[in-house]
Amino acid sequence: MNTDVILNYLMELERNNNREFYHAHKKEYQAAKTEFEALVQELIFRIGKTDGSVLGCVPGELTFRLTRDTRFSHDKSPYNPAFRAHISGGGKLPVPVGYYLMIKPGGQSFLGGGLFADMFKEATAMVRDYIVAHPQEWETVIQAEAFRACFKVQGTALKQVPAGYDREHPQAEFLKYKSWYLEYPVADDVIREADGFLELAETIFRKMKPFNDLMNRALEGFRMPER
Repeated sequence: MNTDVILNYLMELERNNNREFYHAHKKEYQAAKTEFEALVQELIFRIGKTDGSVLGCVPGELTFRLTRDTRFSHDKSPYNPAFRAHISGGGKLPVPVGYYLMIKPGGQSFLGGGLFADMFKEATAMVRDYIVAHPQEWETVIQAEAFRACFKVQGTALKQVPAGYDREHPQAEFLKYKSWYLEYPVADDVIREADGFLELAETIFRKMKPFNDLMNRALEGFRMPER
């Protein structure tokens, strides 16, 4: 497994973020994509040791395109120079939550988990209601020593606790959130050492699992809106 191929291609794409370069270097793109999918496959096997729900996943169905939607963005560069995947029993959809991987040069890579999407009001309400009903379970997960050593809960948040929720609730700060996710940054040099990176990712995702499990209990029964 050659992670240099992934990083080197993305670095070139970042420097030449245009359609001419992309189409002239399809061979390099395919080589990088193949290496990334091999990396995702190995992660599926390793995550599957503790989370069997991912073992049936197919790498090509978990990855995201490089193309960007520029319709409403000031940045009109056509590509996001990053390889991304969401490893979950539900595929790459945001629910059920799973294990997120982004490789982006320049120290922008990370391992992630939890609910990144904040546009699904029903999902947000379900997580808030679960936190209200299970404050000690939430506290136990996010205050565990192994968790605190690696993660801090992030997410888009309101300035105030939303209407209908107790502002004095012991987890009131987290009731402001509309999404709840984790990010563990990974340096380029770490990714270039494929074996070491895989060991790190396996460890981080294992430590992330209690948080993902909690979020998925909260989101049980949620269905993605039909397009």
